[in-house]
Amino acid sequence: MLDFNFKNPTNILFGKGKIATIKECIPSESRVLVLYGGGSVKKNGTLDEVFAALHGYTLFEFSGIEPNPSYETLMKAVELVHKESIDFLLAVGGGSVIDGTKFIAAAALFEGEPWSILEKGGTPVKKALPMGTVLTLPATGSEMNCGSVITRKSLQAKLAFMSPHVFPLFSVLDPEKTYTLPLRQISNGVVDAFVHVVEQYLTYPVNAKIQDRFAEGLLLTLIEEGPKALENPKDYEVRSNLMWASTLALNGLIGAGVPQDWATHMIGHELTAMHGLDHAQTLAVILPNLLEVCRQGKREKLIQYAERIWGFNEGDNDQRIDAAIDQTRKFFERMQIKTRLSDYGIGTDSIPDLEEKLKAHGMIRLGERQEITLDVSRKILELSL
Repeated sequence: MLDFNFKNPTNILFGKGKIATIKECIPSESRVLVLYGGGSVKKNGTLDEVFAALHGYTLFEFSGIEPNPSYETLMKAVELVHKESIDFLLAVGGGSVIDGTKFIAAAALFEGEPWSILEKGGTPVKKALPMGTVLTLPATGSEMNCGSVITRKSLQAKLAFMSPHVFPLFSVLDPEKTYTLPLRQISNGVVDAFVHVVEQYLTYPVNAKIQDRFAEGLLLTLIEEGPKALENPKDYEVRSNLMWASTLALNGLIGAGVPQDWATHMIGHELTAMHGLDHAQTLAVILPNLLEVCRQGKREKLIQYAERIWGFNEGDNDQRIDAAIDQTRKFFERMQIKTRLSDYGIGTDSIPDLEEKLKAHGMIRLGERQEITLDVSRKILELSL
C-alpha cells in the first residue's frame, strides 16, 4: 500500500428529519445564501424545511444552477454574494448545485479572474466562504469531498478543481428527500457512484486489502440496490444504502494510498461539454470500452473484479475478463442507461473534435500509469461507437 494522509472535515447528518438540525451548524449571525437548481426542492417541500430550520437568520436565495453547472450562471451568484455581503453558503440539491456552490465559495474571495482556478495548471484557492449542503440527489459524492467540476458554455469546456478550502462543513443526507427523483436521475446517480468506485479500484494491485474490500462492498451494494430503487423509489432502506454508498464512493477513503485512474471521467467530460450528454451517460459509454482497451495494464485487478464482483471463477483469465466487462455494460443497461455513442446520435465525425478538446485541456496522458495517450483515447472512443 502506498503512503497517504486522509483528511475530511465534513460532518454528516444522516437520516429522517435532519434538516431541522442545521441551525446548530451555522452561526446565528450569518448572512446565508441558499442555492438550488430548478423547482423540485420547492415542489417537494425541502426548501420550506430549510427555511423553517433557519428561522431568524438573514437569508437570501439563488436559483437556476444547472446540471453541469455553468460558469456564466455561477458568476451571477458571486455578484450577489458581494452585493449582499454573504458570509455563509448553503447548497440544497444534487452534485451540480454542490459543485457550483464550491466554485462560488472560492470565486467570491478570489483575487483575479476566477476561471483561472479551473484552467490547466489551476491557480490555487487560498480561501473560500464556509458552506454546507442538503443533499437531494446522491451521485457525485460532492457532499463529502473537496472537488468540483464546472462547465463554461462559451468555451465548450468542462474542468475540475480541488481545494481543502471548499470542503462542506456539514452535509444533510435524508433518504426521504430522494423519493421524488425522476427515474433517470436515480439511474444516473447509481452509475456515477459505481464508476467513481471503479476508477479507484480497477488499476493495479498495491496490497491495499482494506480499500479493495471496501470498494468491492460498495460495488456489490450498488449492483444489488440500484435496480430495486427503480422498481420501488420510496423504499427507505434501499434509498439509505444507495445514498450512503454514493457518499463513500468519493469521500477519499477508498482512494487513500491506492493508484487512481479517472480517464473515463476526463473523456466523459468532453462528451458532456460538446454534446450535452448526462455525466453518467458518458461514463456508461466510456468505461466498458476503456477496460477493454486497457485490459493488459489492468489485468490483475480485472481478474479480481471478475471473481469478487461478478462471481466468474471458471474458464481462463481472458474469458473471465471478457465476461466481467460484458456484465458491467449489462448492469448499466439494467439501470436504463444506454452504452453506445450511436445511441445518442454521436458518430465517427465527432472523434477528431473530441480528441482536440482533450489535447487543449491537457488530457494527453491519462490513467493510473499515464499511458492513455491521445491515440489510446481515440481507440476508446472508436470502440464506443
